[in-house]
Amino acid sequence: MVRLTDKKMDEVVRSICGADVISLVNKIKGKENVSEFKLAEILKEDIKKVRNTLYRLYGANLVEFTRKKDKKKGWYIYYWTFKQEHIKYLYKKMKLEELDKLKSQVNGETGQQYFICVNNCVRMDFEQAVNLEYRCPECGELAAQEQKEKKVENTAQKIALLKKEIKSLT
Repeated sequence: MVRLTDKKMDEVVRSICGADVISLVNKIKGKENVSEFKLAEILKEDIKKVRNTLYRLYGANLVEFTRKKDKKKGWYIYYWTFKQEHIKYLYKKMKLEELDKLKSQVNGETGQQYFICVNNCVRMDFEQAVNLEYRCPECGELAAQEQKEKKVENTAQKIALLKKEIKSLT
């Protein structure tokens, strides 16, 4: 079983909740029951913004909370904990989606003929190329059939690496 690095964890959080939550996640990572007021103080941000960020993380199931009533004021104070164990599941899910995307890309490449402008302006499928009489609509140059073997080979290598990484996660 592979342990996810902080960089990979940040990648998952960034892709799900946005880049602005990373600083907050780094403050609560590895800690339990951190007060939202303490987080706002540490981050030097407005409590409303911190709560909004925490709610986004909660919506993605990346944090959990407990609430306690303040005896003096009667308000509820929320204490937040980052769920690091859930990151691995989300990372694997993200990689599986990437794998599916690459597989469909390879299927599209192998089942279709493409033509590319010599100046790399446009890439057209066979039907578009015939309709445009094999001429680039941007610059008017003649389009040549694309040599896609290298592209398919590179994508196949990426697929193999992704499969290996996914296998190491289970």
